Amino acid sequence: MRELTVDPQATAPVLLFLCTGNYYRSRFVELLFNQKVTQASLSWRAESRGIALDLGTDNRGPISLAVLTILQDRGIVAPKPVRFPQQVQEDDFARAQRIIALDEVEHRPLLLHRFPQWLERIEFWRVPDVPRATVASALALMDSQVQELIRTLAAPIS
Repeated sequence: MRELTVDPQATAPVLLFLCTGNYYRSRFVELLFNQKVTQASLSWRAESRGIALDLGTDNRGPISLAVLTILQDRGIVAPKPVRFPQQVQEDDFARAQRIIALDEVEHRPLLLHRFPQWLERIEFWRVPDVPRATVASALALMDSQVQELIRTLAAPIS
């Protein structure tokens, strides 16, 4: 009789990161978060999606080259092949234990228009997109936010 094995990542709670085009910000925090939770031995797993892929008309290729460069500089390996951006769907919201949209100013109106039924479950960060922030400042802010999130998830429940 074969032993049934369960992939712990398949049963880990899902944190869904959202940005507009799933090309730059949400992809960076997804990959960074997944590396950090592994290092911290936490059982969470991040996924990322775009709220409005149709608005990402200047995106070239599957992921921002700036994201690939900063990940490589940090020793974080992106999965191969690198997937193209994915539009968020109802089942993505339903599967997630936590949902974080990267920029309240930009994403609250999009979510209110496209997915109002999920708005109450969404946490908002304040990480602006280019040109409202430089890539370097946005990456530093996301790094800081992920570090704080990991500390919160690792803290004992009181």
